[in-house]
Amino acid sequence: MKKIILSGALILMATASFGQLDRSVRPQAATPPTINIKDSEVFKTANGITVILSENHKLPKVSIRLVMGSDPFLEGPKAGLSAVAGQLIMSGTTNRTKDKLDSEVDYIGATLTADGNSMFLSCLTKHIDKGLGLMTDVLYNANFPESEFNRIIKQNESGLLSAKSNPDQMADNAERKANFPAGHPYGEIMTEATLAAIKKADVEAYFKKMFTPDGSYLVIVGDVTKEQATKMVDQYFASWKGGPVFKSDYGQGQFNKGNRVIFVKKPGAVQSKVSISFPVKMKPGEMNQIPLTVTNGILGGGGFGTRLMQNLREDKAYTYGCYSALDITDNGSWFSAAGNFRNDVTDSAIVQILKEIEGIGNAYVKDSELSLTKSAMAGNFARSLESPQTIARFALNIIQNNLPKDYYQTYLKRLEGVDKDAVLEMAQTFFTAKNCNIVVVGNEEILEKLKVFDADGKIEMFDAFGNEVKEMKKADISKEQLIEKYIYAATATTSMKAATKKIKKIKSLKQVIELSNPQFPAPLLMTSYFVAPNKEAMKMEMQGMMIQKEWFDGTKGASSNMQTGKKDLTAEEIAKKQKNAGLFPELTYATSGVKTELMGIENQNGVDVYVLKIVDGDNQSFDYFDVKTFQKVKSVSIQKQGDDVVEVTRTYGDYKDVSGIQVAHKTSLMLGEMGLEGKVTTVEVNGKIEETVFQ
Repeated sequence: MKKIILSGALILMATASFGQLDRSVRPQAATPPTINIKDSEVFKTANGITVILSENHKLPKVSIRLVMGSDPFLEGPKAGLSAVAGQLIMSGTTNRTKDKLDSEVDYIGATLTADGNSMFLSCLTKHIDKGLGLMTDVLYNANFPESEFNRIIKQNESGLLSAKSNPDQMADNAERKANFPAGHPYGEIMTEATLAAIKKADVEAYFKKMFTPDGSYLVIVGDVTKEQATKMVDQYFASWKGGPVFKSDYGQGQFNKGNRVIFVKKPGAVQSKVSISFPVKMKPGEMNQIPLTVTNGILGGGGFGTRLMQNLREDKAYTYGCYSALDITDNGSWFSAAGNFRNDVTDSAIVQILKEIEGIGNAYVKDSELSLTKSAMAGNFARSLESPQTIARFALNIIQNNLPKDYYQTYLKRLEGVDKDAVLEMAQTFFTAKNCNIVVVGNEEILEKLKVFDADGKIEMFDAFGNEVKEMKKADISKEQLIEKYIYAATATTSMKAATKKIKKIKSLKQVIELSNPQFPAPLLMTSYFVAPNKEAMKMEMQGMMIQKEWFDGTKGASSNMQTGKKDLTAEEIAKKQKNAGLFPELTYATSGVKTELMGIENQNGVDVYVLKIVDGDNQSFDYFDVKTFQKVKSVSIQKQGDDVVEVTRTYGDYKDVSGIQVAHKTSLMLGEMGLEGKVTTVEVNGKIEETVFQ
């Protein structure tokens, strides 16, 4: 009880003391503390490895990070090679399969990872020899098994499918291509074509060329002395051999003369992803990096109190968030400001972002803005010092970027020295609202409003991977002729009479598609049914469990899934089903009230396709037909569900004859941003289909 009373008394005393403070007077800033960072031990091996040792004996753990010294390689028509190689490095060695390697790592409770230019090991001190044995087995004997190579390729194919529907990824790809031209590694984007060009031999050659001791860094942190570290390095890395370190100057990016507008089409999108960026002439550790980082923090890089957030979120309510970022790297640096905005305010949002970029260079920032940003940066720096990894990272940065030895000891002092004059100078020197790359990912309905932002009043069209899209050509046939030629191709006939006769012979059809995704524990089976004249059904299952089911028996129908349960079709939905019935609903477009428009000829992945737009009430879709074969190669369906828009993209390929009808045996399905690769395993024509399927 006494303790409680005493505590209460202390609270009252503290309250009384605070009550006497004059809160109208801003307290004086404290003198920045001197940061005492113990120097790391640094020594170099005969084969070119720079070893950085940061001792920390508080815990019986050691971590070892091996970083290659080479600059990025240009990958050209095999863009994505470094990413694929990085994913494959841990796939096994000549001594251990992937499963055995993973098992031995788990057995000692270690972490062993790798990417395209580094490896990392963390384990208890007592297991360091075992851990290093595993690490160097991968370094010296990685063998990239064919099965794992194929798995990683499939995994990346799925990722590329997702990228086509992910506005953030689409904007990032376009931003990189705009800021860093051909001949710069930052401007190289993996596509389906470049991924297909990567072979196992390319991965092996990349690994041999990149992973070389010359110019590499071995960062050791934890419970190990210099004597022990020297012995370990000699025992495990002295025999490592390789070619010379690769260095190249790729330049600092592409600087515009006037604003440039780039548009990436995302049909049906109800909001736009906007990214405004430009390259920056700066490398890590330069004198202006700290004041420039402060300037960016005030503009949009420091949370909810920044100018971009206060303007576009709090004042205008255009978005949930608008942020800026400053990326400073040895091979190229850039600034970007980005957010998601409703279609009707996309142009207004761009005006405000440009206004804020321009405005920060027109007048001094407020004392409160400057103080808040500097305090946040100082706090982040102080918290980072709690990790032993930080000390070793500092040492690595100093060596890699040729920084002064006391760069981090004096960081807080230099941060505190950033004043309003320095911020104004940084904004005027580096920030521009007149030479930007303005990237917009969204619906074409906003296109005309964007022309005012381009220096020449034009808009460049990019695809999802940052490649320039040629202007759509005018179609050389009518929409009616396109549908006819598609039906002829689908039925392998040359007249509508012959095609209709073939189609009438199809009384029922059952198709099973096996859909896979690297994140799924098992394939997803999608079974679709059709019974003439207008019965249809679809079910999705995984390992015998029903995920989703839809059915329509000609007069009524329903859908059900694991989340929402059963839901009967509305009268409007039934009417749509009835008017679009049959194996080929295209045959009913002219009489069903569905509106169609032949948009023109577009080039997609090197193939010219006719683009047919279909509008049915609030829903719209786009079908794409090969101009040579007239086969359907893709369809994009955009449906409004309340306030949300659901986009489903499906591709078709590998057509084969089944009972006189051409059926695609290879397909992919994009549900939002989830990609599924599919292959047709079963096609049954005129087989028996139970009535229970339509119930």
